[in-house]
Amino acid sequence: MSAAVTISIDAMGGDAAPDMVVEGVRMAHERLPHVRYLLFGDAALLEPLLARFPEIRGVCTIHHTDESHKGEAAGVVSAGNTGALMAISKFVLRTLPGIDRPAIAGMFPTVKGETLMLDLGANVDCNSNNLVEFAIMGEVYARAVLGLEKPSIGLLNVGSEDMKGNDAVKAAAAALRDSHLPISFHGFVEGNDICGGTVDVVVTDGFTGNIALKTAEGTVKLYSTFLKEGFKSSLLAKFGYLFARHAINKVRVRTDPRRYNGAMFLGLNGIAVKSHGGTDAFGFANAVGVAVELVTHGYNDRIRKEFDRLKPAEVSPSQLAAGTR
Repeated sequence: MSAAVTISIDAMGGDAAPDMVVEGVRMAHERLPHVRYLLFGDAALLEPLLARFPEIRGVCTIHHTDESHKGEAAGVVSAGNTGALMAISKFVLRTLPGIDRPAIAGMFPTVKGETLMLDLGANVDCNSNNLVEFAIMGEVYARAVLGLEKPSIGLLNVGSEDMKGNDAVKAAAAALRDSHLPISFHGFVEGNDICGGTVDVVVTDGFTGNIALKTAEGTVKLYSTFLKEGFKSSLLAKFGYLFARHAINKVRVRTDPRRYNGAMFLGLNGIAVKSHGGTDAFGFANAVGVAVELVTHGYNDRIRKEFDRLKPAEVSPSQLAAGTR
């Protein structure tokens, strides 16, 4: 039986909160019956919602918004403002020893399975030191949580050639190649390599990563719209949909962004997961599952140990400082 885990929930964050949040907790409870929840929000709104779902009343405790949790939970999940959550998390949780900045990491579907990508928006401007730290955190996550024995790491760039890219990216690549770190560094990857599954972990600055994320989400919506319009365009097309709907449903499930909802703030001295603000209960439940996975796998304890091991003296201060502004 899984050990009990307690997760804090920002019950008021998100476009459809708190209804969506409570429904998401109910859905998460079906898969994770050992988890307890601290719901932070307006008690007057939350009490009636919990009354609708008596199956989770026993695992939920409401904390009115003028109260704060003091180490009662192993992690927090919020669909609120990303910048505010990051700022509060950095202030309250602090960063892990040896890590300058935390990074937002998320999963992308690929033709080969899934790829982890970071940073997705926490750090708009990064130097080579930050990118090296992101690579190490991503490598540890891929092994500790995804179960990959030797995950490959790639730096997102405008080309695969060594001479391409800005100074920070080129310096980070040189540091990773010359440091003798026991990780599998693939080198530079391009935008089409993300969904191609070329590497297991894609590392980039938050500016580029966030644009890539939003572009991918928009592309999925665009093609979904095109398919719907195409199958409604004629009677023959509607008949064609009847034959193709099972295959289309498989594609829809595979590319459903709600399945990948839940971006991790890696590098904090605690577990914080950001849910998409516009998600529904299904997506929020998946974000809760991400937080529980991080806690269950002891990610922070592992990254403390692995960061010391993976960032040894072989990486000279001059290499890690290269590109610092």
